[in-house]
Amino acid sequence: MIPAGYMAKHIHERPEWLKAPDVSDIYSVSNCVSDDFSDYINYWKHNGYWLFNSPAVMRAIATENNLDISSTKLFYYEVYDLEYDENDGSWRSFNPESSFQTEVEAPLDANLEGYDVVTFYVHTSPECSPLSCNSLACEVKTNAHCLLSSFEEAKKLLESGSFNDTEPGPFRIFAVYSAKWR
Repeated sequence: MIPAGYMAKHIHERPEWLKAPDVSDIYSVSNCVSDDFSDYINYWKHNGYWLFNSPAVMRAIATENNLDISSTKLFYYEVYDLEYDENDGSWRSFNPESSFQTEVEAPLDANLEGYDVVTFYVHTSPECSPLSCNSLACEVKTNAHCLLSSFEEAKKLLESGSFNDTEPGPFRIFAVYSAKWR
């Protein structure tokens, strides 16, 4: 897994339409249910994975733009170095966008919460997390945060076709860590 960056998110409880009883809230990488701290792309301070190299960058954006991040939860992400193309069932390498500096600071304190599978049809920022966005958590076992328990499980589900016909891929596997603000 490769260090991909940080994101501050507004965590939402499981929406009523997601009929997965074991899920209590959504820690997905995508912002379809649990929103990112802002429409951050407009600030052009993200890294090549379209996340942030450090929590300090988000704090600076919040301060400069009068954004309240006090109710957000900080996440640190690592990404598998291959993405899965469901159309031909193959794994392919990808790289961060080279026009953005990508030098992710290691977290001081992080707790692995689980694994998410995220679509990257446009190959830029994280798009959809089918476990939550497409209610796949109703068909496959997830934890209370709508995440998978292991990397191996995420890979197996992708290769078995469980994510086919949810959203257009390719799909990337992320390790999702809760982190502490510095």
